[in-house]
Amino acid sequence: MIIIAGLGNPGTQYAANRHNIGFMAVDALQRLPSFSPWAKKFKAEISEGEIAGEKILLMKPLTFMNLSGEAVGEAMRFFKVKTGDIIAIHDELDLAPGRARIKIGGGHGGHNGLKSLDAHCGKEYRRLRLGIGHPGDKERVHGHVLGDFAKSDKTWLEPLLDAIADNADLLVKGEDSQLMNKLALAVGVKTEEKPAAKPSKPAAQSHIHQARNSAQPKKLPETGPMAEMLKRMFAKKD
Repeated sequence: MIIIAGLGNPGTQYAANRHNIGFMAVDALQRLPSFSPWAKKFKAEISEGEIAGEKILLMKPLTFMNLSGEAVGEAMRFFKVKTGDIIAIHDELDLAPGRARIKIGGGHGGHNGLKSLDAHCGKEYRRLRLGIGHPGDKERVHGHVLGDFAKSDKTWLEPLLDAIADNADLLVKGEDSQLMNKLALAVGVKTEEKPAAKPSKPAAQSHIHQARNSAQPKKLPETGPMAEMLKRMFAKKD
């Protein structure tokens, strides 16, 4: 079994917050045909289903963000799921809105939901990080993450969530590069083109090679041992 946990805060007052993009992504996955209706267990809303032949448990912890690990850890122990079979989907301040990245392990970067998961589940779980952008000022971070998405954000938010659901098989199978490409295409993120390689300088030619190139003769040594050897090699035979 694979646990896919969206991180967020329960309650209608938080439903549209940037901090709840993890809940939104898991809601999109739950709308896939194989998943059961939401039920309450393990201090969370859960839904069971199947993706790419794997049994999946979707989770939205009801413990609030700072205690997310309590709910996920309880389900992890019940189903005997390894840390590497947990996928956390969460908001990421350090990514521009609409950008997505995925990685295994690493630091929590001050994210309280990840801190809790680290404490209860271990650190080597997979993390699908969904960019919400940074307000530019540390003092404004709290209001930014707990603020609702703007109407203009729908131009990238809805396509991103739909693309996560449409490509859920890539997420489950660990085909991360393909998944990132699909998500980038969905929100219109252009990949950076690599600069053209500088043409390499032609290799220096030896005197013998120059002598053989009769089309464009080069100046050859006229005296010395090399000159005598070249004369013998290319002397016309009677």
